[in-house]
Amino acid sequence: MMTYKLEAILWSIALPGFAQLLNRQIIKGITFVFLEFLINVNSHFNMVILYSFQGNIKEAIEATNYQWLMFYPCLYFFAMWDAYKDAKGGNSPYSYLPFVFGAYFVTVGLMYSSSFKLGTILLGPVWLPILSLIPGLLIGYFIKNMLLRRIKIK
Repeated sequence: MMTYKLEAILWSIALPGFAQLLNRQIIKGITFVFLEFLINVNSHFNMVILYSFQGNIKEAIEATNYQWLMFYPCLYFFAMWDAYKDAKGGNSPYSYLPFVFGAYFVTVGLMYSSSFKLGTILLGPVWLPILSLIPGLLIGYFIKNMLLRRIKIK
């Protein structure tokens, strides 16, 4: 079962909707894939990724359509959560919290990505959101564990 949960997450990371398609949830999978393409194209995300990987952060910022890209983290993490849940990974209470807080923190990282600097380094719309995922996941796991402990105490 652990392999299937990992497979669902990895396919969903590759492209939201892939795990749903593999799970024969055709309408849901096609909807996620369509929304991913819609947001990706309108936000110019592939160019943003290309510029970011080449170290051209100012060009990445200029290419970014933030109005569209702001939708991406929630779609991305919801599709991952859905794939994980369907792979029987979401059976424990509050297992959604790391996904939710990951989405929140990536979105906040995206909002600050055109101005936030780490020292003198401007990280931009790819690297700052990726780095923002780490505290988002940690806080999500922390809150999940705190809530689970509270349930055991009662």
